[in-house]
Amino acid sequence: MCRLLFIIGALKDAGARRVTAVAPYLCYSRKDRRTKSLDPVTTRYVASMFEAVGTDTVATLEVHNPAAFENAFRCRTVTLTAAPIFIEHVKSLGLGGLSVVSPDTGGAKRAELFREALEETLKLPVGKAFADKHRSAGVVSGELFVGDVKGATALIIDDLISSGTTLLRAAEAARRAGACEVLALVAHGLFMEGSEAAVTHPAIGRVITTDSVPPFRVKRGPMRNKVQVLSCAPLLAETIRRLHEDKPLSDLLVF
Repeated sequence: MCRLLFIIGALKDAGARRVTAVAPYLCYSRKDRRTKSLDPVTTRYVASMFEAVGTDTVATLEVHNPAAFENAFRCRTVTLTAAPIFIEHVKSLGLGGLSVVSPDTGGAKRAELFREALEETLKLPVGKAFADKHRSAGVVSGELFVGDVKGATALIIDDLISSGTTLLRAAEAARRAGACEVLALVAHGLFMEGSEAAVTHPAIGRVITTDSVPPFRVKRGPMRNKVQVLSCAPLLAETIRRLHEDKPLSDLLVF
């Protein structure tokens, strides 16, 4: 990110009229609220750095919390969603009996927007469910699972996979509730330490992600066999074209 900020500053110094930063995965922005006294709100610090070098627009893909992200910036933001990418992929699979699952209550809105768009595209009813999750001092808890996934292919939708703990808990809950298959759809594949165990767990049929983060941490063998990477380049290219031509972006944004 430091290199990106340096380039933006150099372009502004050189007299560029308008500079748009396109960051498929904007790191350091997951911390968008205080959970303890004196907690740093990193999203605001990231925003301040972009603003300090004169950035006019920041475009990124699938932020953790769109409202908090947009409120952190004073310049224009474009919050893209990976939903069009995943919807086209799910459509190509020709699956029937689908249910969209949010792995926690915080992602319920993202899951519902995706479910509605998927239902409209497929012209078929799509179920919904969510798993409960509480995180305190790094410990995740919560056993509640609400929704109907019995006999369905459960699509767990989330913004990213880090260690994979959240996805695995949701996948196991969906399996216990009767899901016949579980696919995890995550925009950013970070695949940090511990993710191999989660990805290769039999509760998860496949992890489908984008190349917003190069999948260099995906190990050869069983882990790589269960990870499918989709390109986000067409979505970003279309966004850049519309920004250049001052055309609407409404169908590409998260609301």
